[in-house]
Amino acid sequence: MNENNVAYQMSLRSRECLKTKDKARWLDMWAEDGIIEDPIGPSALDPEGKGHSTPEAREAFYDRNIANSDIEYIIHQTYTAHLECANIVTLNVVMNIDGKTYSQQVNGVFTYSCNEQGKLTALRGFWEFDEGIASFKEIDAA
Repeated sequence: MNENNVAYQMSLRSRECLKTKDKARWLDMWAEDGIIEDPIGPSALDPEGKGHSTPEAREAFYDRNIANSDIEYIIHQTYTAHLECANIVTLNVVMNIDGKTYSQQVNGVFTYSCNEQGKLTALRGFWEFDEGIASFKEIDAA
């Protein structure tokens, strides 16, 4: 694995933005036509399964899925090639919905692609939505 790979570095920056809730920095990472498919295909997060591929759609994705969550992004293994990387990860997510606190765990492969300018052109999450929902549970907020 090449630790200097631009896509790997962007995956680390994205992880840091999730942790620090730095929306502006996270949105600035993207190429104009960059796409988020997380997860890939139709799900409650993307009913048509077409991804989020405009600046407005990416911002809405952030507001719906990141802003109200604490996300621990654990990288188990990374593979890099040219302007891309694939991270094998576990996401431990804690979110607040209607005054209640919930947790969820997602295990999958997340790929990142960049253009020559170092901007993200794609973030694709290989995980099954139903498996993530199976781990979704209310937790004690105390």
